Amino acid sequence: MSIIRIYTDHDTTNLLFTSDNSSKIQARLAEIGVRFEQWQTGSDLSAGAQPEEVISAYRKDIDRLMQEDGYQTVDVVSLSADHPQKAELRQKFLSEHTHSEDEVRFFVAGEGLFTLHADNKVLEVLCKKGDLISVPANTPHWFDMGPNPGFIAIRLFNNPDGWVANFTGSDIAERFNRLEN
Repeated sequence: MSIIRIYTDHDTTNLLFTSDNSSKIQARLAEIGVRFEQWQTGSDLSAGAQPEEVISAYRKDIDRLMQEDGYQTVDVVSLSADHPQKAELRQKFLSEHTHSEDEVRFFVAGEGLFTLHADNKVLEVLCKKGDLISVPANTPHWFDMGPNPGFIAIRLFNNPDGWVANFTGSDIAERFNRLEN
């Protein structure tokens, strides 16, 4: 079940809002320009599924987003708890950063915690299977796959070079929740 939690950005104990209702999650994220959708996940794909199989299963929705928002490339990232570099990969995304393009992720399987920093608030969004999140360009955020990752995600990019982070240098991400899976 997807969940949103909203805090003031200076106090991790000051919970302003929480919900597991997808319509409320979508509405709160829309206030800061973040797209949140839930797609039908008819295909039961698991870790190790070939990228072509994953993309084929969601081709209709991928094509819609590419047409609507001009995304140029699509790929699949799949990570399991037995990955030998899981700790290093987790660390790579845990500091606050921005991108010069939208960060778009659709969770085919598993989960991940996207945390956004906007309007003096921190919004934690636990994304699960079937969730699509699109974080607008230049929005400060971080991502946690947890110490035992297990997810498959489709990524869409405007930039053919893929994921390029611009780290803010802030330590805010260290003060907020982590995904413990």
